[in-house]
Amino acid sequence: MSQDFVETKASGDVAPISGTNPRHPYEHQRAAMKAMDSIDKKYSNYNTLVVLPTGGGKTYTASTWLLRNALDKGKKILWLAHRQMLLEQAAESFRKFAFSTEIPHISSFHYRIISGAPSHDRTSDIEPTDNILIISKDSIERNLERLDEWLKDENELFLVVDEAHHSTAKRYRNIITYVKERVKNVKLLGLTATPFRTAESEQGLLAKIYTDGMKNGELVKGDVGIVYQVGLKELINRRILSAPKFVPYYTDEEYGIDLGLKALEKIQHSDILPEDLARKIAASTPRNKLIVSKYKENAKEYGKTIVFTVSIDHAIALTKLFNNAGIKAEYVVSSIKDMGTGVTISQKENERKIEAYRNSDVQVLVNVNILTEGVDLPQTKTVFLARPTVSTVLMTQMVGRALRGEVAGGTSIAYIVSFIDNWNDKIAWVNPDTIFNGTGDFVDDPPGQQQRTLRMISIAKIEEFASIVSDQTDTTKLEAVPFVQRIPLGMYAFQYINEEGIDFSYQVMVYDSTKAAYEQFMQALPTLSDDLNSSEEYLPKKVMDKLVEQCKKQFFSGEMIPPYDERDVLHILKYYAQKGECPNFYTFDHIDKNKLDVAKIARKIFDEDMRRSEQNNYLNSLWEESDDNILRLFFGKKLYFLKMVDIELTKLSDPDVYDFTSDNVKYDKKYVNRLSLYDMAQVNPQLANELREGAFEKAKVNGGYKCAGCGKVFPDKQYLQVDHIKALNNGGLTVAENLQILCRSCNSRKSDK
Repeated sequence: MSQDFVETKASGDVAPISGTNPRHPYEHQRAAMKAMDSIDKKYSNYNTLVVLPTGGGKTYTASTWLLRNALDKGKKILWLAHRQMLLEQAAESFRKFAFSTEIPHISSFHYRIISGAPSHDRTSDIEPTDNILIISKDSIERNLERLDEWLKDENELFLVVDEAHHSTAKRYRNIITYVKERVKNVKLLGLTATPFRTAESEQGLLAKIYTDGMKNGELVKGDVGIVYQVGLKELINRRILSAPKFVPYYTDEEYGIDLGLKALEKIQHSDILPEDLARKIAASTPRNKLIVSKYKENAKEYGKTIVFTVSIDHAIALTKLFNNAGIKAEYVVSSIKDMGTGVTISQKENERKIEAYRNSDVQVLVNVNILTEGVDLPQTKTVFLARPTVSTVLMTQMVGRALRGEVAGGTSIAYIVSFIDNWNDKIAWVNPDTIFNGTGDFVDDPPGQQQRTLRMISIAKIEEFASIVSDQTDTTKLEAVPFVQRIPLGMYAFQYINEEGIDFSYQVMVYDSTKAAYEQFMQALPTLSDDLNSSEEYLPKKVMDKLVEQCKKQFFSGEMIPPYDERDVLHILKYYAQKGECPNFYTFDHIDKNKLDVAKIARKIFDEDMRRSEQNNYLNSLWEESDDNILRLFFGKKLYFLKMVDIELTKLSDPDVYDFTSDNVKYDKKYVNRLSLYDMAQVNPQLANELREGAFEKAKVNGGYKCAGCGKVFPDKQYLQVDHIKALNNGGLTVAENLQILCRSCNSRKSDK
């Protein structure tokens, strides 16, 4: 074990180191610094990103430049990150590279690390004389006023956001806004290897924060503002990064057979394996032995290796097997205290193990996602992907751990070793080699867009297909809908950080039946509730439940087949509460719906009067011989596919089975007109919508619509809603006579009463 490991203190004075920094920046790092020089000399404030691939030296580049351009000139720095390890890495970089040639005009500077970790300081420790604050965003966002004395009388400040793709969250934006309100000239630098999430909505949010890019030495605005960016292929060609070599090993394990809807949703949306499934994978002796044996067989080629596992139990089990096989291994995990494993792991212990790995005292470092961002691990030649992921961002980060090239003290080839289980195509796992496109650069939308989309739709449809097959509930009205209308038109796709601090991906499928309701919902989101526009990212369950119920009455009343799902509305509300933006809508125009429309398949069988054997052969050929497996991807199970064909055949042979035209005979016009508007929508949604629109017409005045409560005029419908007052004489008035338009404030007061 190396004796050179020194723990980074929470705060301290740093004096200039005599001489010149022996580490010379690479060409791309010099180019990045030159670009930052250009924007800094020309503009007193700016908001821009520096984008360097994983392994490209973001922290070194930024800290070296800031030593020279901020600290040496007496300017303060506020450095934000979301993880303790990133904070310590930043502090260590400032200490390590504080050479006198970089800071010739000062005798020292004082840094302070602030987070919730026991080894770090608190916001109450901030002193006006601190030159650089390196702070976790959660610690400071809760105590922003603690910055007031530190910022007092400052005319210029450098604000750095590490891993800046996270900065679209409301807490980051709150901090940025707070600082800008108190300092005239804020120079915002975002550092990232992953500037764009898979959802375009995230790009839009980043563009609102990072507004300034550089082109030909001039500031440009428009898309996401990037002062400097270099591609992965370019750094591989320069041997700064290594060339990836993908090695798949197939296990004999099957995990997709009995996965229920909840498990599938948890995996697809939050990239979290259910605990029972994670335990099953962690406890698989054949799978774990395969992982260790493949390393042992190729130890000379694979060299120093990082292993990504599914759980803490998995990390401990694999570490033991590696050591039993004579391979020196350690595991690192987020700081835990006896989480069912009988062990306690501290941040200091993690650092000790990481340092041993750096010094080659450890050959294999096993972890649970803790080594995905910002940790400098030279000489890593291989990553073992012993866990699958649906996240392109996470896959990019895991692969990036092995990409340090020869020029940067690494290797010419990086081995990306995957252990692939059988999931029966139920989950859209990211294949590591698909995160590279033809140019060798990381991509956010890997090839196979149709396949991934169909897997997402399939997961959303499982509940529907299963309920039809089970016959435990009456699904005849759903079955009666033309099948092509049961194929989603598109989806709202978005990501937010959930209450557990995990990136949560979600997709809301939209159909012909729900399209208009969702459009109205999205239009009204900005004015739906003051709670959604507050500074809180996470609203109490009671508030969320009330909002979901409000949306049900206001936008989703009436019969919708296929129906909307309250869970979808809840997640959209959670996203809006955190981001302050509506999610983007993505159409499914790239999917050939004709190939999915089982009504057309049934029509061919019916028109040709196929015998049972001919029908079976035809359906089997469609299921088994499809080049792109579009039917299998969409239906998941052959049973579901065959059942849907049978239903469409029944519609053709016995159309009366699905004829509901006589259902509403008992509801004559007089009866319907005395229902509440909500109840009317269940019986006759078209009439309910006509009455709602009629109420808006009556409320129309010059300049907009007049609230019947306060008399104020609002420019757009989205600020108001229709209210139905129950008649005192028990239905003596029709609904049409008894509707009024109320603004959100008046309606809230009325509801409180």
